[in-house]
Parts: sequence; C-alpha cells; structure tokens
Amino acid sequence: MNFKIITIIVIVYLYGLFEYYVNYQQKKKLKIVSVRDKGSLWLIVISITAGYLLSFSIAATKIGRIYYWNILFTIGLFIITIGLIIRVISIRQLKQYFTYSVSKVENHLLIEKGFYKFIRHPGYLGQLLIFTGISISLSNWLAVILMLLSTLVGYINRIRVEEKFMIEQMGDIYSNYQKRTKKLIPKIY
Repeated sequence: MNFKIITIIVIVYLYGLFEYYVNYQQKKKLKIVSVRDKGSLWLIVISITAGYLLSFSIAATKIGRIYYWNILFTIGLFIITIGLIIRVISIRQLKQYFTYSVSKVENHLLIEKGFYKFIRHPGYLGQLLIFTGISISLSNWLAVILMLLSTLVGYINRIRVEEKFMIEQMGDIYSNYQKRTKKLIPKIY
C-alpha cells in the first residue's frame, strides 16, 4: 500500500475520532429540552459510510483514475484542511448550542455571528469539504462524484429536518434569519 493511501486512511480515522470526541464531550454538558432528529443523523452516517466505501472502492481500480496523483493529493489535503478549519470554528461559534442530533438545548439562542452571519450550516459545509478533499486526494473523478452524491443525500435531508425544527422552535426569528442567509454557500445556496 502506498504512503498517500495510508495518509488518507489515517486522516479519515483521525477525523472520525475527532467527531466522536466532540460528540462525547457535548453529551456530557448539554441539557437537551427537545429532539426532532427523525433519523437524519443515521442517514448522514450511512451516506458518509457509503461515500467512503464507494469512493475508496472505485479508486482502487483504474476506472476514473486521473494520473496527476501528487497534485490532486496536495489539493485534496488543502481542501480537507479548509474543511476542518470551517468545521472546528463553526462548532466553537455555536458553543453550548452545538449538538449532533437535531435538538434544542436549554436557553437556546440563535447564533448569527462568525460564519453564521453568512450561512446557516457552516459545520455541514466544513464536513462536505472534508469529504470532497478526501475523495479528490484519491485522484479519481468517479470517487469525487460518488462521495459528493452520497454525502449530499444525507446532508440535504438533515438541513431540511433541522430547518423545519428551528422554525417550529424559534418561529419568525429563524424565518427572518433564513431570509438574510444561505444554507451552505454564501450568496449562492
């Protein structure tokens, strides 16, 4: 097995451990008053797993391979880094209001500063960039498409569930916030 593949696998596992650690720490601190996840977390887990399986499987073949391995590996690592930075900052900006399930915590306030001033789901954007970077670093255009399609299924559903819940919980405050911001990409979507 080559060094770059090992590096990608190590990044995947380290990122998974990071997410697990954050989830564990948050569960200890939170006082959740209402949950309406509707299976969206499980769909995200399944879509990420499918994305990994599909993209790593296709990357192991010659189908869709791009022969600019060093360049794409470096670009992929750069995108992973940007995604991690966005993910970590967005979690820190939410502070005690960050949860892994779609839920409302005690004394929940809407955060509208930092990344949240421009987009409603910067944490998901960070994750999508991480998965995109991982698949780009595999140097296979089919791996990128399979990873993006797979993970987008989970995140688009999650955003739909979360936004419906936030409107139920916060009413006009969240509706007005939706009018001022985009979901994932500033000024676009």
